[in-house]
Amino acid sequence: MQAASFKSRLFGASLFAALLLVCSAASAHDIPVDVTVQILLKPDGHSLNLLLRVPLQAMRDVEFPEVGPGYLDLAHSGTSLHEAASLWIANDLEAYQNDARLPNPQVVETRISLPSDRSFSSYEEALAHLTGPPLPSGTQVYWNQAMLDVLFQYPIDSDIGSDIESKKARFSIHPALGRLGEHVVIALRFEPPSGAVRAFEFIGDPGLVHLDPSWTQAAARFVQLGIFHILSGTDHLLFLFCLVIPFRRFRALVPIVTAFTVAHSITLIASAYNLAPDWLWFPPLIETLIAISILYMALENIVGVTSVQRRWMVAFGFGLVHGFGFSFALRQTLQFAGSHLLASLLSFNIGVELGQLFVLALMIPLLDVLFRFVVAERMGTIILSALVAHTAWHWMLERYDVLSRYRFEWPAITPLFLAAAMRWMIVVILMAALLWLLFGNFRDKMSRDAFSRMYLALRPKRSPQSPE
Repeated sequence: MQAASFKSRLFGASLFAALLLVCSAASAHDIPVDVTVQILLKPDGHSLNLLLRVPLQAMRDVEFPEVGPGYLDLAHSGTSLHEAASLWIANDLEAYQNDARLPNPQVVETRISLPSDRSFSSYEEALAHLTGPPLPSGTQVYWNQAMLDVLFQYPIDSDIGSDIESKKARFSIHPALGRLGEHVVIALRFEPPSGAVRAFEFIGDPGLVHLDPSWTQAAARFVQLGIFHILSGTDHLLFLFCLVIPFRRFRALVPIVTAFTVAHSITLIASAYNLAPDWLWFPPLIETLIAISILYMALENIVGVTSVQRRWMVAFGFGLVHGFGFSFALRQTLQFAGSHLLASLLSFNIGVELGQLFVLALMIPLLDVLFRFVVAERMGTIILSALVAHTAWHWMLERYDVLSRYRFEWPAITPLFLAAAMRWMIVVILMAALLWLLFGNFRDKMSRDAFSRMYLALRPKRSPQSPE
């Protein structure tokens, strides 16, 4: 009996240990939550060198040799590291030279680094680290705390030095590394043979990234961003909707939409060139003012005291506010502009304008059908504007609550601050005066056309038999 009891206890203990081992192994291969990938990229002769650092725990389904519980066996881990680099990284790094895809990279070197290693602070230090001696085999490092460093090489068609002079070789990369973790941040630094180092930071899969884009590549990307932003921005769409409701005619909407576009272009470009305030409470203030602008436009539609002249002036004023809102959305995407910042900003505004025209082309006929067959125009204007006002009111309260959490620190009134404020006032006044003259001529032409039509309608018609 005692022998049977001892065997049963031994079996239970063995089963419990096996379950613990299985659970620990399963937890070791869980998808990591936060993963940061560092990439250094530089053309060198006939090859494009890509140096990469990633946490080793992101390499799942790869068995690494261990010595002791959780410690890496550095002396026998070379094959596993090469397998991890090939399986989890190499196939997901697509590189292009002049829009032609390069062959899959070759894994040249792999290294295990301690979390405290700082060699990836520069390309030269990282390359020396990867081509230098590895960590001593007796170094104790837990596998889920180690960093995997890899040197990849892409073959280039011709010597990059001569190609830069003749064909202006440009490189692009698609780092599809989002599967390494739930939240993957990619910090990439590209060092061209000539020119400034370009730094990028992506979250997840950024798609194809032009590392040194031409102005046409940058313009195409930012036109697309402008269209997508206006179509996906609910607050900007509601503001545009409030502009459209009372008029619903392209000719009447031209000065209004143009004033809005010119205004948000001014503040967007100024923000991109670091001329906007950088206070912490400024973004929530702008978001609150955007909600107020929508609420104001909706209430103005309900009251019914609007005109084209009044509406374009209001659109210009609120357009300045919306331009700052656009700039907040562009902060992370301006890294794709390369050396073509102004062209990218203008292209973004063109994209926004194209998106607005598309929205107008949909809104105007839908509103015409609604007011003709469903509800009377005045009643429909009040109902739709009231719904927009209700939404904007809640947005305003929510955003003001966020704004109230910030402690306001007004800038010191110095000569430098006054000079900057004076420049802003001059720019705004000049643009407003230009629009006033432009739309004043437009308004006068419309008045003359209306007077001519009225004169022709009231002029007595001559009889065909009347003498000349």
